[in-house]
Amino acid sequence: MANRTYRITEIVGTSPTSWAGAAASGIKAASKSLRDLRVAEVDRLDVKIENGKLIYRAKLKLSFKYHGDD
Repeated sequence: MANRTYRITEIVGTSPTSWAGAAASGIKAASKSLRDLRVAEVDRLDVKIENGKLIYRAKLKLSFKYHGDD
């Protein structure tokens, strides 16, 4: 089996309805620019209050296969 290298980046996804929706939103957005997403680890959940409404936020650590200069 060949050696593999993965990179980790942090993102914050948001949703007006749930933390699961916030995580899904973040992963969906990240998948548009990151190749070979492998794992999404929920690092932190919180709620922002804007004008009396809740905005669910999920801070995620995403790992993806590192391709370097290939």
